[in-house]
Amino acid sequence: MQARHSIRHKILAMKFATTLAALLVAIAAMISYDLWLYHRGWIADMTTQADFLGRTTAPALTFDDARVARENLELLRARPKIRAAAIYDARGRQFVGFALPDEAPFPQLPEADGARVERDSVVVFKRVVSNGEILGTVYIRAEYELYDRLLAYLGIAALVTAVAMVVALLFSRWVHRVVVAPLLAISTVAAEITEKHNFALRADERSKDEIGMLARSVNAMLAEIERATRELEASNLQFSAEVGERRRAEEEIRELNARLEQRVKERTSQLEYTNGELETFCYSVSHDLRAPLRAIDGFSQALLEDFSGELPKEGQRYLERIRSSTQRMGQLIEDLLNLSRVSRTELQLADVNLGEIAQQVVGELQLREPGRAVAVSIWEDMQGRADSRLVRAALENLIGNAWKFTSRKDEPRIEVGCLREGKRSTFFVRDNGAGFDMAYADKLFGAFQRLHSPQEYQGTGIGLATVQRIVHRHGGRIWAEAKPDKGAVFFFTLAPAAETGAPEPIAAEAAA
Repeated sequence: MQARHSIRHKILAMKFATTLAALLVAIAAMISYDLWLYHRGWIADMTTQADFLGRTTAPALTFDDARVARENLELLRARPKIRAAAIYDARGRQFVGFALPDEAPFPQLPEADGARVERDSVVVFKRVVSNGEILGTVYIRAEYELYDRLLAYLGIAALVTAVAMVVALLFSRWVHRVVVAPLLAISTVAAEITEKHNFALRADERSKDEIGMLARSVNAMLAEIERATRELEASNLQFSAEVGERRRAEEEIRELNARLEQRVKERTSQLEYTNGELETFCYSVSHDLRAPLRAIDGFSQALLEDFSGELPKEGQRYLERIRSSTQRMGQLIEDLLNLSRVSRTELQLADVNLGEIAQQVVGELQLREPGRAVAVSIWEDMQGRADSRLVRAALENLIGNAWKFTSRKDEPRIEVGCLREGKRSTFFVRDNGAGFDMAYADKLFGAFQRLHSPQEYQGTGIGLATVQRIVHRHGGRIWAEAKPDKGAVFFFTLAPAAETGAPEPIAAEAAA
């Protein structure tokens, strides 16, 4: 009886353990899957909302129409789970927005595209891009009920587990009566044969005799083994055929890959040929345009030098204006070619120190104009990931503009620095020069756009357009803030570089 009770208890324990384990695994899997679906679906929903809002608001950002942008943003109020939303313009300033009471403040600067979870909220940033130009950024903060759903599921799981245990107890009693008791009877006969070594003993072989059913089961098992062996041989043949088919398919895939690689090489060769033709065309245009300009300038100079006594003063003044215009045209051609090269040059990204490049640019300006005394402050350790040639061209334009527009100041100052917010770095070039009216800031980065007359400050209006292309090719953005006669500051971002310590400014008084 003790042995029977022991087996019974073991089987009962195994039933409870199996039922509990299977139930817990199933509940955990269902809860995890549901929470995963909720997390992924909610973030996808918010990202889609941000993308749709960005597409519908792109024209409003392009034309600076805050009313239309606000109307589009108000559509999100119908979603009760959305706590706050805002639209930032290309300069990183908040364009329009709304937030529920007691909601966290809006971010000062927009972040890159992405979504993250902050406690009980999900935050989404989505850039607004049109024709390859970043017009602004959409920001959405919505409720995140994952933890509330988890607590509810845990309560349901506890109730289901309790009910399942009760059902398992009732089921185990029925199993014991139908399955365990007959097996215990067979084990009693087997134990008696083992103890007495009386192989003449037989179990009851009546119509429902357990030993007779076992013997027939063994025979059936042998027959099943034979049948399974034949099926296994057939399966092996089928498997061999499938392996052959798979090998043929792999061979076809390799051939397709080889043809695809060949097509890629051909397309690459075509692109290289096209780029070469474009370079040749640019060189030809540059040469053909510059040759007549040099002739005009040269003959004008010859007239002024060789026939100055025969020409009236008005004629000499006209010739001077002709020379000035041809030289300006030559500089304009050079700037246009540089702008074209920025779009075609392949990026060679590396970690660069923008402070060292800025010091080199300032040194060249000092050598060019040794008579000027400009106070220049360049911050240390301004690391960024960029193409060193292109970022040098950008700094040459920005620092060169600051140098030019401070030429009429008694105490000109220029500062080059970097602001850090986590892993985000924002570089800037600040001066106390002529500045400009922010009402015309949208014209700054267009080609041939000038906010000062050529008589005041020389230039072609191409430099800032070149800087914008360089910054956009690095995945960054550029904007400016200024006041008339109070100076200007230009901000720009680049691809993130390895994090370093916070930059410290060093003042370098540049007197030449």
